[in-house]
Amino acid sequence: MPHITLPDELPGIRGPMAFRPETSKPLNQLAEILLRSENSLTRGERELIATYVSYLNDCFYCQNAHGALAQHYLGWDTDQIDAMKKDLQSAPISEKMKALLSIAGSVQKGGKHVTTEQVQEAKAAGATDTEIHDAVLIAAAFCMFNRYVDGLATGAPQDRTFYLQRAKARAEEGYANYNPYH
Repeated sequence: MPHITLPDELPGIRGPMAFRPETSKPLNQLAEILLRSENSLTRGERELIATYVSYLNDCFYCQNAHGALAQHYLGWDTDQIDAMKKDLQSAPISEKMKALLSIAGSVQKGGKHVTTEQVQEAKAAGATDTEIHDAVLIAAAFCMFNRYVDGLATGAPQDRTFYLQRAKARAEEGYANYNPYH
């Protein structure tokens, strides 16, 4: 049960965004820029960073909502997403993405946990300064989003097919004009 009165029909971040639409607009604009704008990282790769950080934060709603989007963009299945979350080194992703996800995992613990060695490893694997920047900012933003969702004790459907069924429409809709009632 949420800590505040939120619409019952709007799980996860959708409830708080409907509750305070004036705060949802800049949050959604940030998500749009980080996860969907032109970038050398694909949308799927950026959603993978959001998924991984949300997994590390144990935010069920966000890891499944963004995991479903990553699946949609990458053509993966749920087992592949779950395997990536549990063991980056065995995941079917590039060494660059493994390095960027490692950095994101350090950000999840705290910004000062990112090491020079991690950044050097990412660069050696082909990551640009912009990609490193964006991995750090996506990780930091998703720590905030995860805490927003879980700090208000929002509800989250436990049936993971809920998220998969919504992924295509969410990918088409994007974040900038997000309507929590859709």
